[in-house]
Amino acid sequence: MNLRVLVAVVAVALLVPTLVSAAAKPKRPKDYANVALNILPPGEGADGGPNSTDQLALYDGLTPLWNAVTPTNFRNYFKSESFGVQGNVVRVESTGRKGVRIARDRWGVAHVTGQTRDDAMFGSGWVTAEDRNLLLQLIRAPSRAAALDIPGIDPFALALSGRTFVPSPEAEAALDAQLDLLRNAGAKGKRILKDVDAYVAGVNAYLRSTGLQISPWTRNDVIAAGSLIGAIFGVAGGDEVRRSEFLDALQKRLGATEGRAMWDDLRAARTSDSPVSLPGTFPLGEASPEPLPGNASVDDGSFQPFEPGGAKLARHVERSMSNAILIGAKRSASHHPIMVAGPQVGYFWPEFFLELDLHGGGIDARGAVFPGVPWVVIGRGKDYAWSAMSSHSDLVDQFVEILCGGDDLHYRFEGECREMRTFDAGVLRESAGQADQRLVIHMTVHGPVVGYAHMNGQPVAISSERSTRGREVESGRAFADLNANKVRSASDFFKVINQEEFAFNWVYVDNRDIAMFSAGRLPHRAADVDVGLPTMGTGDFEWQGVEPLAAHPRAINPSSGAILAWNNRPAREYAAADDDWGWGSVHRQQLLQVALARKNVTPAFIVGAMNQAATQDLRVVLVWPVIRGMLDRVDAPSGRASQLVATLDSWLGRGGSRLDGDLDGKIDDPGAAIMDAAWPRIADAVMSPRLGPLTDRLAQLIPRDHPPGPQGSAFESGWYGYVQRDLAEGTPTYCGAGDVQACAHSLWAALEAAGDELAAAEGVDPAAWRADATKERIRFRPGLLGETMRWTNRPTFQQVISYARHRPR
Repeated sequence: MNLRVLVAVVAVALLVPTLVSAAAKPKRPKDYANVALNILPPGEGADGGPNSTDQLALYDGLTPLWNAVTPTNFRNYFKSESFGVQGNVVRVESTGRKGVRIARDRWGVAHVTGQTRDDAMFGSGWVTAEDRNLLLQLIRAPSRAAALDIPGIDPFALALSGRTFVPSPEAEAALDAQLDLLRNAGAKGKRILKDVDAYVAGVNAYLRSTGLQISPWTRNDVIAAGSLIGAIFGVAGGDEVRRSEFLDALQKRLGATEGRAMWDDLRAARTSDSPVSLPGTFPLGEASPEPLPGNASVDDGSFQPFEPGGAKLARHVERSMSNAILIGAKRSASHHPIMVAGPQVGYFWPEFFLELDLHGGGIDARGAVFPGVPWVVIGRGKDYAWSAMSSHSDLVDQFVEILCGGDDLHYRFEGECREMRTFDAGVLRESAGQADQRLVIHMTVHGPVVGYAHMNGQPVAISSERSTRGREVESGRAFADLNANKVRSASDFFKVINQEEFAFNWVYVDNRDIAMFSAGRLPHRAADVDVGLPTMGTGDFEWQGVEPLAAHPRAINPSSGAILAWNNRPAREYAAADDDWGWGSVHRQQLLQVALARKNVTPAFIVGAMNQAATQDLRVVLVWPVIRGMLDRVDAPSGRASQLVATLDSWLGRGGSRLDGDLDGKIDDPGAAIMDAAWPRIADAVMSPRLGPLTDRLAQLIPRDHPPGPQGSAFESGWYGYVQRDLAEGTPTYCGAGDVQACAHSLWAALEAAGDELAAAEGVDPAAWRADATKERIRFRPGLLGETMRWTNRPTFQQVISYARHRPR
C-alpha cells in the first residue's frame, strides 16, 4: 500500500464517529511527581484538527527565549505529564470492551484505564490504531525487512519510498520463531505474550470499527515493529569493510606504518580527550595500533555491495539528536533530582511516537509509545522516569568469508567448505512498468551476505552479524517491567534495563537518585580482533558470548552532581563503533557543560540551558577559538579579512546563536553566514595537506560538516574534533603539513575565499550578510503538513520531571 492510498485510508477512518461511554470516572492513580511535563510536536492528532498541531506552538515558542527561561514561564512551553486527565475530560471513547475506559484530554492524549492488565494493553492497541493507523500500515512490511536484515534495504527509506515489500512465508516463519523465546521463558514470557495478544486485539478491534479492509494485526507485526526501533535508532557498527578500504588507500599513499597511524588517529576509537557522560573507565572494544590476526583488510575499491533496491533504498541516514540533562540532589535548588531529557525520532506528521497514559492490572506508566509496540518505551512510572538516546554501541560486525568450491556460494568455516544457505525474504514491488524483484539472500553462519570484495587480490564474501538478530522480542521484557513499576531504585533500573538489547543509553531519575546505563547486547569479541576492521570468518575468531552487566558504562549519583549526554562517548576507554568516527575532542555535549556550570539549579534553569545549546553553532563556540589562535600567528592579508575575524569574535561573544529572532527569514547575526561559507574551506585547509586526494574519501565516511537543517539534528561530526585538536596542539600535524605559518596562511585564504563568495552574493559590507534561516526551518516529513518551526537542536519527545516522594523502598 503506497503513501497516497494510506492517507486516503486514514482520512476515511477518521470519519468514523467516536462512541461515548457513560463509564464512571476511575480513581486517579498514585502519582509521586512534583514536576511532570512533556512535549511531542506537532501534536497527538492525525486528522488535521486542533490536536494535530497544538504542541507545535509550545515547542516552537520556547526556541527564541534562548536561556531566558524562568520558574514563571517555563511551564508555558510544555504540557502536563501527570497521571490522569488534568482539567476537563474532552471526550470518553467506547471500544466495545467492558473493562476499558479511554478519556481524552485537551491535547488529545488518551488516558487508558483498564480493570485488568489485559484491558490496559487492549486500550494501548486501540489508541495506537486510532492515532497512528497511517504509520502502522506504512511500517508494517518494511519493519520485517529490519528484522530480517535484508542486505541493501534501509527499512526506514523503504517505508517512505512508496514502494511495497511483500514478505514471504519463510520470512513470517522467521518472525514467528522469536515467539518461542517467550513461550519458553516461564511466567514472565507468558505474561509478555498476553500483553502482545491483548494489544493486537485492541488494534484489530479499532480496525474493525472503521470498516476499512485492512488485514488484521498479528503477533509478528509487533515483533517486526520492535525490530524497526532497533534498526533506525538502536544499532551501530557494520561498516568495517568501507573503513578498511580507506585504510588500504591511506597505506598506499603514505606507507604501511604512517597510513595505519593516520587511520587510527582519524577513527578516534578510544580518544582520551573526548567528552564523556560518566566517571570511571569501562574498557570495551579492542582498538589496536598494530594489525591483529583476527582481522582482514579489504583491497581499496573492491567492495561491491548487494543493493537490490538501488542506492536510494540502501542508504541509511544516522539519526541522533537525543540528549539528557540530569541534575542530582546536591546541585538542585529543591534538593531533589531533576531530569530534562528526550529521544530524537525525527519530525514527522503524524509523529512516529504517540503519547499514552496507561493504567490497570499493575500497569501505571505515561509517555511515548512506538506504533506497533504495546508499552510506553520512554516516559515515567509512579515515582521514577526514564529516557533514552542512541548510544552508537557496536552490535554489528562484518566478517570476511574465504570462498571455496570454485564459486561465490561456498565459504570456508572451521576447516570445511560449506554451502551458503539461501533465504527467500519476499518480493520488492517495483514502480509501474518495471518488474518485481524477489529478494533471495545468501547466508553464512554469521548472517546475510552483504556483498563481495577482494582481499590481497582474491575474491571474498562479506557477511554481517548482528547480536540482536532474531531476538528483538527479548527487549520487551524491560519495557513490560518499567510499565509495571518493577523498579524501586537506580540499581533495580540497571537490572531491568539490561534486558533491553538494542544500542541505547538510558537515563533514570527518582526522588533521590540520577543514573545512566549504556545498554545493548554487546558481543564479547575474540581478544585478537580490532573492532574497527572486518573479522576473519574462518571460525577462529568468533564471538565469545555477550558482555555482562558489569562491563556496561553506568553510574549512580556521580560526584559532579550531573549527567550530561548527547550521543557522545558514555565513559572513558569505551570504544566507538566502527561506523562512528565522531567521538573526538569536540562534541556538542560540551555545549551543555558550559550552559550548566552552576549549582542550585531549578527545572526552569535546566530548560534554559538546554534551549540555549539547542540553537548554538558548535563551530563558533567550540572550534573558532583555536582557529583564531592559529590565525594570530601571521598578519591578516587584508582589512576585510580582519573584519571577518572581528565579526566571528563578536558572534562568539554573543553566544553563537543561529536564531532568527525577528522572523525575517534570515539568521540575525552575520557571523552565521561567514561560518557557513568558511567552514568547509577551513576543514579542507586543515586536513588536505596530509590527506591530499583522500580528503574527499574521508568526507564520504564522515561528512565535513553536520549543519542545521529541516530535520533538526546538527553538529555531530568528527571533523570538528579533527580541526580543534590539530590546531590546539601548537604545531599542527595536518594543517600546513606541520608548518605553522603555512597553516595560518591557508586558514586566512579559506576565510578570504568565503568572503569573496559572500560579497558576490550579498554585497561588500560583511555586517549586512545573513544566512538563510528559512531553509533551516524544521519541516515535518513526509510533507503532508505545511507548517514549519524554527530550527532547534532538541529532542522530539522531551520530559521535564522531578520527584519529591517515593514508594517505600
